[in-house]
Amino acid sequence: MIRKIDQVDAEVVPRTEGVTMQVLLGPSDDMPKFYTRMFTLQPGARIPKHVHDTIEHEQVIVEGTLELTVGDTTRVVNMGDVVYLPPDQPHAYRNIGSTPAKFLCMIPAGPYQTEFLD
Repeated sequence: MIRKIDQVDAEVVPRTEGVTMQVLLGPSDDMPKFYTRMFTLQPGARIPKHVHDTIEHEQVIVEGTLELTVGDTTRVVNMGDVVYLPPDQPHAYRNIGSTPAKFLCMIPAGPYQTEFLD
């Protein structure tokens, strides 16, 4: 399957302003074991601290600069950085740049819970 990213609908991420998510590939594309999603954060936008009890994340920063908080540690990540988040690890994002920031996020398919912590 080949698809253009700009042809995939973007949905507003709950509990955010200026953050969208596109499901690029997933079970509805006959890929039953994982999702590949693209998150876009406009300048100043943030995803509040939250946790997923059962899923791990693999992420690739593809554009911009983000402040990433994992647990009690905050670091700056940039285009080309790769991130791994284990299950049950609180995390949050904030675009600290002047242009949109984008990252790919790959997670296993199946149900999971999101608990927002702030």
